Amino acid sequence: MNNIVNIFEKNFQGTMLIPLVVSLLVTLVLGPVVIPWLHRLKFGQQILEDGPVWHKKKSGTPIMGGLIFIAGTAVSIIVTMLIHYDLKLLMMSVITLGFGAIGFIDDYIKVVKKRNLGLTPVQKFSLQAILSVVYIAVLYYTGNLTTEIIVPFAGKVIDMPWWLYIVFTLLVVLGTVNAVNLTDGIDGLAASITCVVSLFFALAAIMLSENSTIYFSFAILGGCIGFLFFNRYPAKVFMGDTGSLFLGGAVSVIAVGMKMPLILVIAGFVYLFEALSVIMQVTSFKLIGKRIFKMTPIHHHFEMCGWNEIKIVSVFSLVTLILCVIAFLSLISLL
Repeated sequence: MNNIVNIFEKNFQGTMLIPLVVSLLVTLVLGPVVIPWLHRLKFGQQILEDGPVWHKKKSGTPIMGGLIFIAGTAVSIIVTMLIHYDLKLLMMSVITLGFGAIGFIDDYIKVVKKRNLGLTPVQKFSLQAILSVVYIAVLYYTGNLTTEIIVPFAGKVIDMPWWLYIVFTLLVVLGTVNAVNLTDGIDGLAASITCVVSLFFALAAIMLSENSTIYFSFAILGGCIGFLFFNRYPAKVFMGDTGSLFLGGAVSVIAVGMKMPLILVIAGFVYLFEALSVIMQVTSFKLIGKRIFKMTPIHHHFEMCGWNEIKIVSVFSLVTLILCVIAFLSLISLL
């Protein structure tokens, strides 16, 4: 334990909190400006018929609210880059913004073209796959591509064959982005979970002296905290796919960049289980004609069991916190 404290004292600098503070403040300032603007544009969410019936009262709540914390994150990264230019930080930011742009296109089709499902699954997946390939290519041409991944609790790093690593990385990025997207189903859930996960990555990055990830993780954390002032129950605005794909992209590029896709399975297990619940439900229904859960993603199951949204967010966040502590402990053997 003393060793960890010494490492933090050595690696942590007060300036590392600048992205968090800037992102938080910009998000808080933009919220009261952007939300009325979205209302005036009538960018309201239409609630699907197959969702919980009590969600109908949320119909008309503005979506595309992810623009608020995306702007906050972007400003904080720009400020950080003016203080200390960092190519890796720039790459992470651009790729993450790319995922946010895909989400924006999806939301735009929903609210302007009046197609409630937005992009088709094939269109969305194809755009995400292309961006993931671009991310890997950028890592390669900038000399930042490594085929190593950290094995939790083993205290070692394994080197994968390059072809396997590329396939694995694509699966991690695509899986994470879509899992976070599925997590965004009730007020404040995706933002709360991502607050905990991004804090974990920031602390892990401090321990491992990954400055780029420290700045980026704190920027994401500040944006999510600020957004929760407007997105917590009862939500004044939804992040939409604009925000959820941005957050999914952020979490995945952090995990890949830190050689931690396996660690992400622990820290981000709530994301994973949200996606797995949908896969399990669909598979069970197609094979045996029965549903495992009352409704998926899994947070809707707990809603159908009588849990209110505040309880679900609180419990899921607490579970994520516990898992992040376990994930952090799994890294200690690397020191």
